[in-house]
Amino acid sequence: MGMIHSSFIELFREQDWGRITRLIKDAGCPEVERALARGGRGGIADFAALLSQCAADKYLEDMAQLSQQVTRRRFGNVIRLFAPLYLSNECNNICDYCGFSLGNDIPRKTLSAVEILKEAGILKKQGFEHILLVTGESSVKVGVDYLSKALRTLRPYFSNLSIEAQPLKKEEYEQLIQEGLHAVMVYQETYETKSYAAHHLMGKKRNFEWRLETPDRLGRAGVNKIGLGCLFGLTKDWRTDAYFAGLHLDYLEKKYWKTTYSMSFPRIRPFEGEGMPMADLSDRDLVQLFCAFRIFKEEIELTLSTRESPTLRENLLPLGVTTMSAGSKTNPGGYAGEEDSLEQFSTSDERPASEVRSMLRNEGYDPVWKDWDPSYDLVRAPVDEGVELVTEGRGDALSLAR
Repeated sequence: MGMIHSSFIELFREQDWGRITRLIKDAGCPEVERALARGGRGGIADFAALLSQCAADKYLEDMAQLSQQVTRRRFGNVIRLFAPLYLSNECNNICDYCGFSLGNDIPRKTLSAVEILKEAGILKKQGFEHILLVTGESSVKVGVDYLSKALRTLRPYFSNLSIEAQPLKKEEYEQLIQEGLHAVMVYQETYETKSYAAHHLMGKKRNFEWRLETPDRLGRAGVNKIGLGCLFGLTKDWRTDAYFAGLHLDYLEKKYWKTTYSMSFPRIRPFEGEGMPMADLSDRDLVQLFCAFRIFKEEIELTLSTRESPTLRENLLPLGVTTMSAGSKTNPGGYAGEEDSLEQFSTSDERPASEVRSMLRNEGYDPVWKDWDPSYDLVRAPVDEGVELVTEGRGDALSLAR
């Protein structure tokens, strides 16, 4: 029986980055064939083999076929759709890969309740029921009170509300769950400590272990879903980064088994003041990542964002994707057409949500807008009185009925 760890930090400290890198590099044909034959039941060692260069060179087609079979067996032809709603680009961190970085001389904006509902009205008319609320990491401008109010404002109108914001304390997550929070996306960016320090130059995000322990705090708070991921391009050993993301996922699934999980695979995209990525993750590499994670974890949701091109997103659909964003705007007020605030990153798939929906149907998939219902929650948050979201007519208006 394996050792029981109180947090992932304990397990992480037992690992050696160099040893894992060599393990993946040295995996040969026999290891990959055994991993494929076991269909993901061989655990983290098989996962390492599926991440290897040997797997990419000789077995990618076999991996793709197995990944497709596993995905269809578990999820059918369903693809969940969501939209990010950027609330603020205020940030206290300096990170050399992000457009919101404090060091960038850009217009800053934080949406008011009226502006939030204006954005929400547009998304509601497009059909979205799952909204991801995104902010920069500013505890002053977009702290717990601001996030609570945003959730309380939007909860009457959407079935699923998630956030991607600064890591919080367990008690703060519990407060947000009371307001209707369903899921939290918290990406470690990279698990390589030296690369992490090199890219995160100032601010609370520089605290590697505080961020690393965030999913543990979420698990203890009882959140419904936790989203993990790396930003590929921050370290040259992207396969090792993926391994640690898988190790983290495996630990969380075993410890917080009532929670569900998702994994995202963002690659560095252009932004204000961009530096060169440490590794160029090719499209073929991205295919390998999707297949390896799907074979390793049959139940996990795999998310594909509008960072990627329309052609690549369509080609990846059969290989494990279960969740997609559509029609995304990555700046506060972007859906209402405001251009004065900088995007966090530029999107590649700029098709409107209606076009993505039609594409999915034409490809034989069932696009799902609603993947949760507030009635499933054990608690209910109070609804702000006097605020009504208007989706008739133009669909982007706000009515304040006082």
